[in-house]
Parts: sequence; structure tokens; C-alpha cells
Amino acid sequence: MPLHLLIGNKNYSSWSLRPWLAMKVAGISFSETLIPLDTSDFRAKVSAVTGGVGAGTVPVLLDGNIRVWETLAILEYLAEKFPQGGVWPAEDDARAHARAIAAEMHSGFLPLRRHLPMNIRRPVKPRLLDDAVRANVARIEAVWSQARARFGAGGPFLYGTFGAADAMYAPVVWRFHTYAVEVSDEARAYMRAVMALPASIEWREAARAEPWVLAHDEVDWPDVLRE
Repeated sequence: MPLHLLIGNKNYSSWSLRPWLAMKVAGISFSETLIPLDTSDFRAKVSAVTGGVGAGTVPVLLDGNIRVWETLAILEYLAEKFPQGGVWPAEDDARAHARAIAAEMHSGFLPLRRHLPMNIRRPVKPRLLDDAVRANVARIEAVWSQARARFGAGGPFLYGTFGAADAMYAPVVWRFHTYAVEVSDEARAYMRAVMALPASIEWREAARAEPWVLAHDEVDWPDVLRE
């Protein structure tokens, strides 16, 4: 039975993007179900798919009778089930580093998340950043730069080839792009590599085609800007 991934809106759901992108790039076959985040009985619909297992949020990975929720848990499950997929770097030091920065992304950067919500179909347009958001941007640039300097010689991604850490930071790439955040040339090159992935392009085109609008993720509200 193929894996099945339960996700939210592709335009807005940063957490859904992460395992979806990791699986696509790793060549892991799966099907997907999208439940719009503004569905009135969203948690009930999620529970109907998962059999009541989990927190009633997305993403959720279904593998037969196994249910895995929370993005990092999904990535760890995929790494164990598909060791050939390169979800984490093979070398001990790189893998430890990748797990640390993935966990930092999972638990941190709240000012950036709130001020620059993922909105892929919004035209590129700057938004004024406060000190807390600028500090988040600076830290993320440092994370990318340090990973690339230590482990990125084998390719354009954080550890050379694309993996779980890149998937964790992929929504940040889109946020930086959408809101025209000023970053270094090195960071911009990394962003271009992530955005040029066929899987990223597939997700972007699906996001642009979605009809749903979430007011709290539209920073120009009541205007809804679309490319």
C-alpha cells in the first residue's frame, strides 16, 4: 500500500510543504489528500482520515495502519523506512548538524512566521521588518552560511544534496522571496536552487491555482494580491 500524505492549502501551509517536498525530491511514491485549512470542521475531517489518531492538524503521514503526525517525526520515519532516500546526510557530523538546525527551525523563528506568513501566490513586494524579524532573518542566513561552508561542497543545498534540513527551511525560502527580504548573494543562490527544484515548481503552480483565501495570512488584507 503506497504512503498517503494529508496536507493543507499549498499556498499557505508551510508545514505541509516540508514532508511533501522531502518525499518528492527523495523519489518516495505517495498519494495526497488536501483539506482546506478554513474548513469549518477541519479537525473532524482530519480525524476521519487518520482514524482519530494525532492532534487533528496537518501534515499527517499514513502508511498502512501507521499514522505519523508532526513534520520532524514524519521526516525521521521516512529516513528509517527509506534509508536510500538521503533524507539526512550520511556522515555523522553532517547528520547531527542537519538535525540540530531542523529542530531549530521547527521550534523557533516565531516573529518571522507571524509577520511573513507563507503566501506563494502573492506578488513579490517588500514588507517592513521589525527588529525581531530582522534578527530571525540574520540567524537563518547564518544557519545557511555555516551549513554550506562546512558541508555543502557537493552541491547547491545546505549539505550538498537536498535533504530534510532543506525541506524544513523551504517555506522560509518562499517567505524571503515573496516579501523581497534582503539577503546575501550566497543566501539568494541557495534560494534559487530550492525554488528551481521540479517539486518546488509543481507545488508553486498548484498553490497559484487554489481558490481559497485565508484573511489572516494575507498581509495586504482586505486586498488579496495575486501574481
